[in-house]
Amino acid sequence: MVQQKLRVILLTGRTIEQGVGKERGKASQEYFESVSMCYMDPEDMKKLGVRNNTNILVTTKYGSVVVKAVKYRRAPHTGMIYIPYGPWANAICSHETDSIGMPTFKGIPAQVAPAQNKPVLNMEELLKIEFGK
Repeated sequence: MVQQKLRVILLTGRTIEQGVGKERGKASQEYFESVSMCYMDPEDMKKLGVRNNTNILVTTKYGSVVVKAVKYRRAPHTGMIYIPYGPWANAICSHETDSIGMPTFKGIPAQVAPAQNKPVLNMEELLKIEFGK
């Protein structure tokens, strides 16, 4: 049975692809493709009825963002998703640092839903929404 929403735990962090994209420049297509995506367990993708490289909506108490679902090759990790560091991850993580100087980027409760009809925003569009400029 396909679910409309799936409760998961969000983890964020660095990836090799994100680092290479960053070196090419944050305005590059390589950077965009490396950070506007979400690794998911194949079983969780089946539960949601989404395929590799289809759009999903990830929502936390801090916000929502549309990213590409990418099948994680090192399964099983059901119930967890991973978004590389970047503006798309930042849109759904807290900006609070709890006086330690670093926001929480791991262990964030989230919901994932299919979003085939919603686009993944480019960086300029995303930043306009986040900062209103």
